[in-house]
Amino acid sequence: MSIEIRNVSKQFGDFRALGDVSLDIGSGELVALLGPSGCGKTTLLRIIAGLETADAGSIHFSGEDATEKHVRDRNVGFVFQHYALFRHMTVFENVAFGLRVKPRGQRPSEAQIKAKVTDLLKLVQLDWLADRYPSQLSGGQRQRIALARALAVEPQVLLLDEPFGALDAKVRKELRRWLRRLHDELHVTSIFVTHDQEEALEVADRVVLMNRGQIEQIGRPQDVWDHPASPFVYGFLGDVNLFHGRAHEGLLHLDGVSIDTPEHAGAQDAKAFAYVRPHDLDVRRYTPGESGIVAELQRVIVVGPIARLELWPLNDQAPGGHDPLIEAQMPAEQFRAQGFKDGEKLVVSPRRARVFLQPQPA
Repeated sequence: MSIEIRNVSKQFGDFRALGDVSLDIGSGELVALLGPSGCGKTTLLRIIAGLETADAGSIHFSGEDATEKHVRDRNVGFVFQHYALFRHMTVFENVAFGLRVKPRGQRPSEAQIKAKVTDLLKLVQLDWLADRYPSQLSGGQRQRIALARALAVEPQVLLLDEPFGALDAKVRKELRRWLRRLHDELHVTSIFVTHDQEEALEVADRVVLMNRGQIEQIGRPQDVWDHPASPFVYGFLGDVNLFHGRAHEGLLHLDGVSIDTPEHAGAQDAKAFAYVRPHDLDVRRYTPGESGIVAELQRVIVVGPIARLELWPLNDQAPGGHDPLIEAQMPAEQFRAQGFKDGEKLVVSPRRARVFLQPQPA
């Protein structure tokens, strides 16, 4: 089932949760709504589900207007962050619940319910836990049961609100791989809300970046990562260093270094800023007169194959932003071979940067 969201707005008192949001989701697609807390992603999910009513705009399921439909008539499966399983019911009874409460004319027979629930528990690889109660399960197991329960009623749309948010990092990683495999098998149109960039980029077919009630960018994970459409997107997707300078005729001039910016060839001494990923910084020993940003190595964190270097700029004009600290990354072997020491003076140069011109005041 495809979903068409058209010009949806929602206000809570003085707070604008959504402002004129439009989005198309293809049948069988897995889409992530990604953004910081308060950006409107959960509100949008609840409006799609029918749990919240939009102030303006419409929701269509495969061309049919669902805007005024009650949640029970939308055939939507919903998985919440905190499992929402019935504690007094076994795993089997939890999954069977949605089938048992169907109207008499649509309710399957007990034999059909048993077969359906057994198949679903096998699908989520927990059929051996059918007689257990939620309190006897791990967090990851509970969330898989919650997903099986949502799938039992054969929803046309599956909505997941921070489904792995309450779990530890290792379990989250295992479950998102599992969710991707499950989706590839079932092809249910699915939307999941997350503030975890890695989760969205790893699991989704497409990522919808949201900020302050509006959509900043929509695209495939690799496209969004490689070509951020705005400073917000670049800053939100992973660690990044922010440098301030001036753009002039295709070059961004920072303190001690220049970066090619052919996309801004027409700029004339304009204020600009550059975003640089830690792995896109070259770090070398300082020699007098060398071009680059001179910085003192303050701390090194080696985790597995990666060395993270924290450097404090010594130039007259430190990089702008809230924190002038520069973070660089390099292979741990390379770091050990260089023999850099805390307190040593080094030179940092960006290999690649994304440059934005600073908007002129109106």
